[in-house]
Amino acid sequence: MNEIQRAKIALKILNKTYPRISVPLKSRNIFTLLISVLLSAQCTDVNVNNVTKNIYPKYYKPYHFKKLGRKKIEKLIKKIGIFRVKAKSIYKLSVLLIERHGGKVPKTFEELERLPGVGHKTASVVMSQGFGFPAFPVDTHIHRLAQRWGLSNGNNVVQTEKDLKRLFPKKNWNKLHLQIIYYGREYCKARDCYGLTCKICSSCYPDRKKPLKTKKA
Repeated sequence: MNEIQRAKIALKILNKTYPRISVPLKSRNIFTLLISVLLSAQCTDVNVNNVTKNIYPKYYKPYHFKKLGRKKIEKLIKKIGIFRVKAKSIYKLSVLLIERHGGKVPKTFEELERLPGVGHKTASVVMSQGFGFPAFPVDTHIHRLAQRWGLSNGNNVVQTEKDLKRLFPKKNWNKLHLQIIYYGREYCKARDCYGLTCKICSSCYPDRKKPLKTKKA
């Protein structure tokens, strides 16, 4: 079985398992989506949502966070990991959005990735979930699953993204990256399946006998 066949198997199972998919991070607009994705680094979506549900009703524009200042932002997000670093990024990117983009989130990867605290993965999520632009955000979980399913060699997340984009139709990307994340959380967990027991792993590699050790991102 080659990688194209494995990709078809994975897509079929994912579509059957998750015919409808929702965005895990709660947001009020594209700006708050950007903030939530930034906050989600090294933090669960549940924790981010629990914190932001008390922030976004009142603060949801770059102007709001500029006025708050870094110290007050820190107090609002102190229950989230590395909150001081994130507060600094949120304040700086809010100022830059006002100064360079009229208070609006830019619609290109290049402009997004120039913002403080925004890397390629964060930009991809905003482009995909915020603007509906075909993108394939790859986090550590997708990186791990792509290896287990034989869709990428796992050298790094950049290569994994290229491999997945090559194997799956562009029309599926925005929904598919969320389907993979949900499937990984429910059926192909980091410390559970090990490439042996879930439906996708057992279908793609029916003769695999030993746990697969994946490369870290």
